Amino acid sequence: MEITWLGTAGFKIRTGSHVILLDPYLTRSDKAFPKQGIRASDLDEVNSIFISHGHFDHVFDIPEIMADNNAFVYCSEDTGLLLEKRGVKREVIMKVVSDSTEFDLKYMRAAAFFSSHVKFDIKLLAQTMMKINFRIFKILSVLRAYPCGQILAWQFEIENRHVLFFGSAGLCEQELKIMAEKHVDILLVPLQGHSDICDIAFEYVRILKPAIVIPHHHDDFFPPVSRLVDISEFVTRVHKELKSTRVLSLKMNRSVNI
Repeated sequence: MEITWLGTAGFKIRTGSHVILLDPYLTRSDKAFPKQGIRASDLDEVNSIFISHGHFDHVFDIPEIMADNNAFVYCSEDTGLLLEKRGVKREVIMKVVSDSTEFDLKYMRAAAFFSSHVKFDIKLLAQTMMKINFRIFKILSVLRAYPCGQILAWQFEIENRHVLFFGSAGLCEQELKIMAEKHVDILLVPLQGHSDICDIAFEYVRILKPAIVIPHHHDDFFPPVSRLVDISEFVTRVHKELKSTRVLSLKMNRSVNI
């Protein structure tokens, strides 16, 4: 299995001759860091796209990606309607309308679970508002055009390994314990959206006990709304306290075989 982090919550997973995308978002401003050199048109031969929710930094580039691919998109019902309005054909959108929906693709299995978005805390909101300043009306128009909708967590079985993907980290401890009933080989956990996001992400790892954890969404993808998150505290804590879990910090656009 080859995994490539595309920045934000985006991933490309290659298994055999098949290519899977998770929340692919590639559009950046000149102030984003790190810079993204890949464009939506560069992602070809895609077989399937799985979406966690409808925010712009998870779905904005999907219409352009779909223009060059005969892929299927798997997402919540409301995100599916959003994509239809953006020009994605209805017949290729596989909408999840109930919790624990399963899809059996010949090269993998996927299951969608209703999840939750991380709650933005007052400290982070205040800092962000100070950075936004007079640009608030332009930024709000972008945010309103891409409502969150139902959040999905995706559980995949690829090459006999279980991969668990979260696009946002809003589940409570009890909900995570339910998901921990199934072994997790690879956990893709986001670190964005809260002043204490390193602590929140650590709790995901502590409860789910994955063999490998890959942190994502910590880049400054859309300043001033986003921020560059220092994940060193998270990495160090996992190393010290969770000896059975290996942290794999990926460089953007560099592929690794797992």
